[in-house]
Amino acid sequence: MTTAISSTATAALLAALLPARKGAAWQVGPAPQIIRAGAATARLVQGGRALDVVELNGRIEVYADRRGPALSPDVVVAATGSDPVAELTALVLRVVLPRLAREVARVTERDHGREQVVVETTEEMNEVAGALIAKGAHLEVVPRLDGVGMTWSTGDAEWGLWVLGGAGSPGNLSLTYEGPVSGLYGLLPVVLPSGGWQDSDGLGSVFTRHLTDRFPQLRTLNADEVTFGRRDDAGVYVALPSADESTDRTDDSRRVVAEVNGLGTDLLLTAVSHLV
Repeated sequence: MTTAISSTATAALLAALLPARKGAAWQVGPAPQIIRAGAATARLVQGGRALDVVELNGRIEVYADRRGPALSPDVVVAATGSDPVAELTALVLRVVLPRLAREVARVTERDHGREQVVVETTEEMNEVAGALIAKGAHLEVVPRLDGVGMTWSTGDAEWGLWVLGGAGSPGNLSLTYEGPVSGLYGLLPVVLPSGGWQDSDGLGSVFTRHLTDRFPQLRTLNADEVTFGRRDDAGVYVALPSADESTDRTDDSRRVVAEVNGLGTDLLLTAVSHLV
């Protein structure tokens, strides 16, 4: 096997922005193989996970190690963007690492059953619990038929973090929220992609426009519901607590219910300050 001797400036910056897990930070070293001829290449390693960062011709690519030849990048950003490292970090946290977690969970389910997936994902949830406790959250464990979770309060809002045993996003976590809509303003920029392109087809209300004007990535479902969903991204749903509530008025104190699904542990660890 030929070793890729070159390194990248981006790799060390990316490693510094990704969260440590159980006290272990991401380490930067040489990539074990050449992915693109003539490209600057480095490998990030943390525990049993590895990411190869490749820079060539104004592109920065990340390949997740899957114990085989790298066929195509998991994510790509333009090196000439306004902040390519921040853009790359967001994609790794939102897309690459949760996707890897789902792939590992599917193998675990195949070899050891769905209950083992719940056990291992609960261990990851406990990492987030430790970070929440360190920020002052008081957690209550909540067992449920299809998994396990925990809840905590922040002012007049209630949060929940859940490990679900269904087939939707094995290996990922789900958040629930009930409280003032302003309580989501810190979290949504972390879990939504940058930019906006959704077309609501003329649907909507004062309530939904209050959200879609602030977060144009959200799509109006009807007068009291907005959503975001895209392959390999977290799924977001925000609505009024009841369809009977008026949708022709709103402000930042308006109470809503929300769910965010398909979340990776790493992303949640970076978002803890928005959850307490």
